[in-house]
Amino acid sequence: MGSSSLVVANAGDCRAVLCRRGKAIEMSRDHKPGCFGEKERIEASGGYVYDGYLNGQLNVARALGDWHLEGLKSIDGGPLSGEPELMSTRLTEEDEFLIIGCDGIWDVFMSQNAVDFARRRLQEHNNPVMCSKDLVDEALKRKSGDNLSVVVVCFQKQPPPNLVVPRGRVHRSISAEGLKELQGFLDTLKD
Repeated sequence: MGSSSLVVANAGDCRAVLCRRGKAIEMSRDHKPGCFGEKERIEASGGYVYDGYLNGQLNVARALGDWHLEGLKSIDGGPLSGEPELMSTRLTEEDEFLIIGCDGIWDVFMSQNAVDFARRRLQEHNNPVMCSKDLVDEALKRKSGDNLSVVVVCFQKQPPPNLVVPRGRVHRSISAEGLKELQGFLDTLKD
């Protein structure tokens, strides 16, 4: 793999998660109205957050659509921003795939959980389209109540490798009381 960059632009409640050698790296931030930074931006532009909703109507702080909602967007701004947030990273040989999913996926999967699930599926069949369908099917099984769209983008031709996790040596000890009890039991065996 040459020197490539991954740039993710997000406006809304979709999320992009990079799998780097089995570890989930969030490449976007969910734009919920109550999130740090979003609430302040909303209030500075004349909006408010009520019960987690922008102006009591919408569960996102940024979106490309939703122009039909009264008082949320205007030509010169407004509480509902269409400006995406950008995140980028340099891709390496350890970068395996990217999951891009809407909020229905992330309502039932934590980022690392989705990466683990997708990684197992890709190890089985190495097909990103099937893996996307597998994620949607699993989200349905987990009773996601929102829309479900997901795309898996693979950066390597071969399936993700099995990771060998070195096991540390386990040190066990016994308390003085336990040792005394064990000694008493062993002493009874001698008799």
